Amino acid sequence: MSLDHLALLTRLQDDFLAAIDDADPAAPVPACAGWTARDLVEHLAGIHHWAASCAYRVEAEPLGDGPFDLAPHFAAQVATLRRALTELSPDATARVLAHPEPLGPGPVRFWHRRQLHETLVHLHDLRASVAGHGALGLAGAEPEVWADGVDEVVTMFQPRQVGLGRMAPLRHPVTLVATDAPGTPLWVLGAPGQRAEEVAPDVVVSGTAEGLALMLWGRLTPAEAQLTVEGDRADLEAALEQPLVP
Repeated sequence: MSLDHLALLTRLQDDFLAAIDDADPAAPVPACAGWTARDLVEHLAGIHHWAASCAYRVEAEPLGDGPFDLAPHFAAQVATLRRALTELSPDATARVLAHPEPLGPGPVRFWHRRQLHETLVHLHDLRASVAGHGALGLAGAEPEVWADGVDEVVTMFQPRQVGLGRMAPLRHPVTLVATDAPGTPLWVLGAPGQRAEEVAPDVVVSGTAEGLALMLWGRLTPAEAQLTVEGDRADLEAALEQPLVP
């Protein structure tokens, strides 16, 4: 998929910043047990700050303990990350998520994509906090953007979780089909890079790319995400019980 990750990241950061004023800092965040909206905003600000340091290959300076004035604090860390990702060539060497070591060398463009999807999922979380529940359509993004997020989980995060020893390999791969994305992309969770007919998964999950992504991130159940499940549902449940993402 050919996406301008940096431009999309900028748009979603602006959306997240605007949504902060609508949120009660003490309100719980659905699907993020124990988190409040304040925790969520401070988390994303901290991740942006840390990602900028990884792009520059330096240690992150402490941000302090807070409590912070949320909107200005988030805006400051957005500015820090944007500066890093615009100053550095996308092909420059950064520290990126890896395995068997947690970080390793990779291109700066890794952080364009990773922070786009970090922001997208947490924009969903922030708006779910305002609404009081998670649902499809809370974070506006095109199907191809959500599909790219599915691809990130299948090809990077889940194999990394296995490589870091955080989960065992899935015993039963799961086929995922995004019915609304260009080309109707297909993935096999637990067997990245392999076509479905080569591994013959026992379960196929299809629906919108947004629904698939929010299911993989544990934000919505398959039913809440309005997904169609064909085959052995136990295989899907077993996969979703695992820490597919950090």
